[in-house]
Amino acid sequence: MSWGTELWDQFDNLEKHTQWGIDILEKYIKFVKERTEIELSYAKQLRNLAKKYQPKKNSKEEEEYRYTACKAFLSTLNEMNDYAGQHEVISENMTSNITVELARYVQELKQERKSYFHDGRKAQQHIEICWKQLESSKRRFERDCKEADRAQQYFEKMDADINVTKADVEKARQQAQARHQMAEDSKADYSSILQKFNHEQHEYYHTHIPNIFQKIQEMEERRIVRIGESMKTYAEVDRQVIPIIGKCLDEIVKAAESIDQKNDSQLVIEAYKSGFEPPGDVEFEDYTQPMKRTVSDNSLSNSRGEGKPELKFGGKSKGKLWPFIKKNKPPPPPPASASPSAVPNGPQSPKQPKEPLSHRFNEFMTSKPKIHCFRSLKRGGATPEDFSNLPPEQRRKKLQQKVDELNKEIQKEMDQRDAITKMKDVYLKNPQMGDPASLDHKLTEVSQNIEKLRLEAQKFEAWLAEVEGRLPARSEQARRQSGMFDAQNPATVNNCAQDRESPDGSYTEDQSQEGEVKVLATDFDDEFDEEEPLPAIGTCKALYTFEGQNEGTISVVEGETLYVIEEDKGDGWTRIRRNEDEEGYVPTSYVEVYLDKNAKGAKTYI
Repeated sequence: MSWGTELWDQFDNLEKHTQWGIDILEKYIKFVKERTEIELSYAKQLRNLAKKYQPKKNSKEEEEYRYTACKAFLSTLNEMNDYAGQHEVISENMTSNITVELARYVQELKQERKSYFHDGRKAQQHIEICWKQLESSKRRFERDCKEADRAQQYFEKMDADINVTKADVEKARQQAQARHQMAEDSKADYSSILQKFNHEQHEYYHTHIPNIFQKIQEMEERRIVRIGESMKTYAEVDRQVIPIIGKCLDEIVKAAESIDQKNDSQLVIEAYKSGFEPPGDVEFEDYTQPMKRTVSDNSLSNSRGEGKPELKFGGKSKGKLWPFIKKNKPPPPPPASASPSAVPNGPQSPKQPKEPLSHRFNEFMTSKPKIHCFRSLKRGGATPEDFSNLPPEQRRKKLQQKVDELNKEIQKEMDQRDAITKMKDVYLKNPQMGDPASLDHKLTEVSQNIEKLRLEAQKFEAWLAEVEGRLPARSEQARRQSGMFDAQNPATVNNCAQDRESPDGSYTEDQSQEGEVKVLATDFDDEFDEEEPLPAIGTCKALYTFEGQNEGTISVVEGETLYVIEEDKGDGWTRIRRNEDEEGYVPTSYVEVYLDKNAKGAKTYI
């Protein structure tokens, strides 16, 4: 069916319809454009969402992503980024393949439509002009015929009247003939114009208008086809990313299936395992046994009568304690499974002689309160370089991490040194490219950095080997090497050098002041100086050599046999005695204990 034959008289309606078609196309373009904006906005929101929940660098969150569940979540976030990228692809493809192309096509369509309807209006105007010419010739012919008829009637009237002269009759006759001739000419002209109009009208309705309407029909059909193709493209753009989106979703499912609850549980153990053994059973303390004393009735008089008014501190005395406090214990040792080399001996301190009760009491009564330096007061504020404040397992992990970091830095510096060396060789072979001597300073600096990093790495490797049991306990030289780094702040060290911190965290006065104090023995002192030492509850054999360098500890040699006077209370230390003047604590894992079944293991405090 052709618009030219079926709609030959619907020029205005076709004009409206084609304009409506263009409006529909522009509406579809606007729809696709808004869809692309939604896709971009959605992709941006997805990316912001994924970024919001990404772990922050150098934070605690980054360490949490060692767990498989957190790794799966991180994979989900990464896949969401790819998912968002596919929505950006949808937006880009729809913009380039639909919006831009259709916008260009609409402009071309408008120009084409304008030209077709311009030709149609031109044909209409032409046929209207022909019609007007026809009407004009027809009216002229009609007028001339009427005038010729009136002139004929006037002639006939004059000719019949006997009173009219012959001249008047002739004149009327000639006028009637002239009018008749004019009517004939108008008739011929009208006939000619009529034929021409019929021809033009036939061409208009059967040739020009059908051709124009046919072109408009073809244009409209192309528009319809084009919008259909755009809709297909719209679907294809979505379909093209479906496999990739499906792959993203598959990866999320795969990440979810990779979650291993057992592995996460093991990571919790590795993260928080201290390496210590759980405390043992608490012993029953028998308070029904009376306190044994060996102080004689005349001990006070004898003490005064012997002429010993002063007791100079500094010599060996019996291992007595302040009667109202418990003897200081060193910090808990590593687990029993650890080798002797795995126990850090801590900072070296001179062995303190046992203080008589009189000295402690008088020192307490007469000494002025001492203000400790900030470094001593701020306990736990600074982390030791060798991480000795951490439990063994955590310390090993920290040291291993530090060693790995130093090795990476060393490798980086070595690569830089190799690059500088190669550049220097190039300069030597081609002096015009540069001065080889200009690289010597940089090469020396890099070499020094490598040496410093190697020394640092060796220090941490030694500590790591000590923890892992590959080396014996730290030697005096290693401790001095570690002390070099503390010497970087001599003011702080000097100010705090006189302060001594006992292993359990209590503070005492410096040794030099204690050594100079001389006090008088009072009746109260003598009453406790003769306190009977704790009885032995068994024996023990030293499995390893232990250097008791902290206050309250005692050194033992491998294979040595000693007396046990207090069992391990769950803190990892056992109290032993070598003789009546030497006693202290050693790690329980360093000795093999043989308890006397009949002995009373309970300790009584005064």
